[in-house]
Amino acid sequence: MTHSRHIDGVDLAARSRARRRALQAVYAWEISQTPMAKVIAQFEHEQEMEVADLGYFKDLLLGIEQHREAIEQKLRPFLDREVAQVDPIERAVLRIASYELLHRLDVPYRVVINEAIEVAKRFGADFGHTYINGVLDKAAAEWRAVEYRQ
Repeated sequence: MTHSRHIDGVDLAARSRARRRALQAVYAWEISQTPMAKVIAQFEHEQEMEVADLGYFKDLLLGIEQHREAIEQKLRPFLDREVAQVDPIERAVLRIASYELLHRLDVPYRVVINEAIEVAKRFGADFGHTYINGVLDKAAAEWRAVEYRQ
């Protein structure tokens, strides 16, 4: 029997699963142009959500929907192309990680970047994770300057 690692009451494996499901949901949301609440409802009924952190999943998705324009505006200086030209999977990963870096200060920036790299390796293009790493490292250095310097 495997045990999940917990830090400050947070099930880290459930959080990772929530991020993976969020990636799929953000991708589906953008492709289908369906309201986020409807996307969340569809994902909630799938069995894997039982082992994911549902609250975190919802926070990520609703936060991305609410702050999409601001997130993209803040990301632009770190991208080598327009947001719309970034691969859809990588764009979804960047939106999730950017939301976490900007709005989930309870999650260390290194955790955000590592999780984004892992999900990009799993679902993205062959070297997409290196692009994700470069963009998020620069963003974290600015958005979380004090934490980044420590």
